[in-house]
Amino acid sequence: MVSPGMLQNPAVRTWLDGVEPAWTLLGQASFDALRRPPSPTAGPIRLAADLTWDELQQSAAILNALVLLRSASTGAGLQLTATGNLSRSVVAEMVDRFTWPGFDKAEAFRFHKVINEPDFLPVFFLRHLAQAAGLLRKTRGHLKTTPRGRALLGAPQRSALQAILFHVAVWHLDLGYLGRGAHGDWPQQDAGIVLWSLSVAASDWQAPERLTRLCTIPINGVLDTLWDTASFATEAKILRPLLWFGLLEHRQEAIEGSRFGMRHFYRKTGLFDRFLAFDVQLEAAPALRH
Repeated sequence: MVSPGMLQNPAVRTWLDGVEPAWTLLGQASFDALRRPPSPTAGPIRLAADLTWDELQQSAAILNALVLLRSASTGAGLQLTATGNLSRSVVAEMVDRFTWPGFDKAEAFRFHKVINEPDFLPVFFLRHLAQAAGLLRKTRGHLKTTPRGRALLGAPQRSALQAILFHVAVWHLDLGYLGRGAHGDWPQQDAGIVLWSLSVAASDWQAPERLTRLCTIPINGVLDTLWDTASFATEAKILRPLLWFGLLEHRQEAIEGSRFGMRHFYRKTGLFDRFLAFDVQLEAAPALRH
């Protein structure tokens, strides 16, 4: 069993509240290997680079990245402001053209007559992701699609776009801003372990609070807080990005007696197991507690 000493810590036991983390099933070698980024040739994590167009259409991140890349490949590209953000006219166009889970255009304009790039998370996230992946670059006050980005616009290269962007987003991009800085790079630092844990723990609808305890490795900052900031950070930096990539689905239900509160639930989509494959070793049967 991985980290048995940790699970004897009273603070950890209180935080887990009876939940046994999925990652305790892993053998130590696999646990350690999952802490490293995936490799295209070896390792315990495989990202499918041969998704069909029907499969790619299940990913909001990919559909909207294609909108952004195509727009940036036309003419001079997408205009930037003096501060390096996309211009308001470009953002307004993307607001009209993007389809994004949970985004309500009317609600977005409720408090803003105009929307700057940092105010529209989908384009802010995808623009920085595409740049980090080398698919967009700044040129003379505009954002242009690179030759690599243009190659990924058409088949068959497009089949690998989900693998490229997901790899960069999860293992190379700092997603801390999605969680408003809560707990630094946790739990993204353990992304491989969290993803494997979700693969065995998220087949049915689960609340973020339970998935956090099933799939993440608690740190002192998580254990010391009076509020459940761990679930907030996990939902913001792991669960919602997986939703954007079409790997999780989400539902919510009203909390009885609460006018605005909602309970949120997530589970794997069929694309999760198609896109993510794992080669790990579990502990020998006598050591397992299930």
